[in-house]
Amino acid sequence: MTDTTNLPALPDRLSVDPRSPHHVAAVFEHEVGIRFNDKERMDVQEYCISEGWIKVPVGRSVDRKGNPLTVKLKGKVEAFYR
Repeated sequence: MTDTTNLPALPDRLSVDPRSPHHVAAVFEHEVGIRFNDKERMDVQEYCISEGWIKVPVGRSVDRKGNPLTVKLKGKVEAFYR
C-alpha cells in the first residue's frame, strides 16, 4: 500500500502534456487514476474536476504535430492516487 502522507495534492485541473500550463510534474511521479461517471478511465489526457470534464483521444487520429486529437466529455470527475 502506498504512503499517502508525502503525496502532493491533486490539482483541480491537470494535463499529461508537459507543454501545458496545467502540467504538474510532481504529481506524475506517482500513479494517478481518473474515475469518470463512476468508471475508471485509463486514456485521459486532461481533466478538470470543478468544471466536470475530461479530454480523451479520438481513435488513432493525430494532428500535424503528432499530438492525439481529443474530445471533451462532460460528467462527474474524480481523481485519486493508486
